[in-house]
Amino acid sequence: MRDLVNKGARTTSALAVVLATGLSLAPSTASAAEPKYSEQCTFPNGKYPGRPWSLQRVMLDELWTQSRGKDVKVAVIDTGVDVRNPQLKGAVDVKDGRTFKPPGAKGDDGQPLDWGNDSGTTDTVGHGTKVAGIIAARPAEGTGFVGLAPEATIIPVKQNDAEGHGTPDTLAQAIRYAVGAGAGVINISQDTTGARKPSDSLRQAVEDALEKGVVVVASAGNDGTGGNVKKTYPASYDGVLAVAASDRNNERAAFSQSGDFVGVAAPGVDMISTVPGGGHCSDNGTSFSAPYVAGVAALVKAKHPDWTAREVVAQIEQTAERTIAGHDRLVGWGVVDPVRALTEDDRPIESPNPDRGLAGAEAPTPAKFHLGETPAQRDARLGTYVAVGAAVLVAGIGGGAVAIRDARRRRERVRGVA
Repeated sequence: MRDLVNKGARTTSALAVVLATGLSLAPSTASAAEPKYSEQCTFPNGKYPGRPWSLQRVMLDELWTQSRGKDVKVAVIDTGVDVRNPQLKGAVDVKDGRTFKPPGAKGDDGQPLDWGNDSGTTDTVGHGTKVAGIIAARPAEGTGFVGLAPEATIIPVKQNDAEGHGTPDTLAQAIRYAVGAGAGVINISQDTTGARKPSDSLRQAVEDALEKGVVVVASAGNDGTGGNVKKTYPASYDGVLAVAASDRNNERAAFSQSGDFVGVAAPGVDMISTVPGGGHCSDNGTSFSAPYVAGVAALVKAKHPDWTAREVVAQIEQTAERTIAGHDRLVGWGVVDPVRALTEDDRPIESPNPDRGLAGAEAPTPAKFHLGETPAQRDARLGTYVAVGAAVLVAGIGGGAVAIRDARRRRERVRGVA
C-alpha cells in the first residue's frame, strides 16, 4: 500500500466528504450575477458579510499597529492556491509558486493526473485556498473577513489533491523548495496516513528548514474524538509548532488531536475563509487552525526579523491564553493570543515559562486569632460609647434649653396678670 499524505482536517462540510471518500470535486460554474453567501460551499461563493468569530476575538487595529507581516513569505504546501479570489490576487507570489506532482500518479480512469499549471495556482479542492486566506487575505469591501497578516506574501506550493496522492517524499521536496524560495514560515495542513512515521527524507527536510531559521507550522490532526492520543507527522517532529483546534470557548474542539507534541491551539471551528473563484466558505479542522498560527508567526517575524525560529515559536507559546501552569496535552501551552504575542515581546526567549501568562491573583492574608477582645472590637466599642454619649449630651442640652424657654414664658404670663 502506498504511503499517502492525507489532509490534516477531515471536515464536516461537503468538501470533507469529498476528501475522505477520495471522490473528485467537480468545479462549479459561476453565475452571471455575483453569488450570495451560502452555507453550502460551492466555488465561487458569495462574500461572508460580517466579521468571523475567529477574528472578533482579536483587536485587529491594535494588532496591526505592531505588524502586518510585511516582507515575510509564507509557503502554503497544500492543494494549490487559486488567485482568482480577489482577496488573494495581490497576496500570492505567482512566480515563486510550484507544483510537485507525485511520479506516476494516475486517476480512477487510469490516466495521468492533471494537476493544472506548474505555479501552484490551481486548486480544484479549495483546501489550500482557504488556508492561504486565513494567513494573508487582503481586506475587501463587503466582507469582514481578512487574513491575520494582510501584508505577508503567500508562496503557493501544490503538493496534494482530493485523492491524497501526495507522499512524504513529495512533501519533503516541497519543503526544500519553499526554503530555497525564501519562505520565512511554512504551513503544512496535512499529516501522514494513519499517523505512520514516514521515511527520514521528510524529517531531514524539516530539520534543514529549522536550521535555516524557517518557522514550520503543522496541523495536529483530527482523529482526537473519544480522547484518541497519538503522534502525527510532520507535526510531532522536534521544532515544529503543532497546532490543535479550539472552539469558541477556548477549549479543545472534539475532533482535535491531543498529545504532548501539541504546541498551541487556535480557532478551528466554523472557520470562514477564501475559496476558488471568489467569495468565502466555512470549514472545520486543525487544517485551518495551523494557518491562524502561521499568520501570527509571520507577524512576529516581520517585527523581529533577527529572531530565530525557536524564539518565534516560544513567543507564541508563552503568550497563549491558558488556565493552568505549564503544558496541557489538549491545547498545548494554550490558545494563541495574537495581540499578546506582538506586545509582550520585550526580549526573545528560547522556551516558555510555565509560571508566566497566568492571571496571578494575590493570596488572601489569613486572619489572626485573638482570645478576648481584639483591638478592632475595642475601637468599635469605644466608638459606640462616644457616639451614644454625644447623643445623650445633645439631647440633654436640647431638653434644658426647652425647659428654660418654658419657664421664661410662664414668668412673663404671671407678670402680665399682675
